Amino acid sequence: MDFDYLFFTEVLVGGLLSGVMYSLVAIGFVLIYKTSGVLNFAQGAMLLFSALTFVSLVERGVPFALALAVTFAIMVALGVAIERAVLRPLVNKPPITLFMATLGLSYVIEGAAQLLWGTQVHGLDLGINDVPFDIAGVFISQFDLFAAAVAAGMVALLSVFFRYTRVGLAFRAVADDQFAALAVGLRLPRIWATVWATAGLVALVAGLLWGARLGVQFSLSLVVLKALPVLVLGGFDSILGAIVGGLLIGALEKLAEVYIGDYFGGGIESWFAYVAALAFLLVRPSGLFGQKLVERV
Repeated sequence: MDFDYLFFTEVLVGGLLSGVMYSLVAIGFVLIYKTSGVLNFAQGAMLLFSALTFVSLVERGVPFALALAVTFAIMVALGVAIERAVLRPLVNKPPITLFMATLGLSYVIEGAAQLLWGTQVHGLDLGINDVPFDIAGVFISQFDLFAAAVAAGMVALLSVFFRYTRVGLAFRAVADDQFAALAVGLRLPRIWATVWATAGLVALVAGLLWGARLGVQFSLSLVVLKALPVLVLGGFDSILGAIVGGLLIGALEKLAEVYIGDYFGGGIESWFAYVAALAFLLVRPSGLFGQKLVERV
């Protein structure tokens, strides 16, 4: 049988487009981890909360643009509140303490979303028809292209912001060495609050895109688990790593499902990424772009 290059390209492009959305979720982790060393497991709950807040406001008659602005303000406020109420009192605590705090926080946020907006499933329509484009014989979903373009734009905006602005330079200084940043007069609480607010914005964009694809329901918070293999491959402290890792995971899981899925009874897309991440973890624990930690004793 001749190899179908058009079909291969179609599968590969679909995987890469999904990978861009994985990268967007992973960047929420990277922002927090780089500056404070916290693996923010509440990112998935923040993603759910943003999508549920937005769709609930729209269903109550609030105009689309106003609902988006209100949800944005709420997510920024939520990010700042988390930093002040949870992270700041736990500064210099062991990493496992911080991780457990964010794990508990995820359930608090999900419970708050349930109290505010209920538990029913919502459909989220962003006005983009999921009709495939025919590009040189390769069929690509319109929604996937739109979602990937928005996610890529968000990633590019964050990269420029943290690379060329004064706040971004302060962020990078804190990420490199917190004690040196303190020595030159940088105010760590303000930087942490800014980063958590940015994580809230990332959760909003990711929540709307994933909510439109999967529906707004409480299982949406589990999308955060898709970011873990991405972080293992790319590195927990690298924005570039989150981008590359997302593309690799998206492409690998789609290709694996299509070309070797039948040998495993199908359905390997749901777990293949974790197998790949585990194998990579054994070879390069710090990820492709993560910094290797050197401890002196």
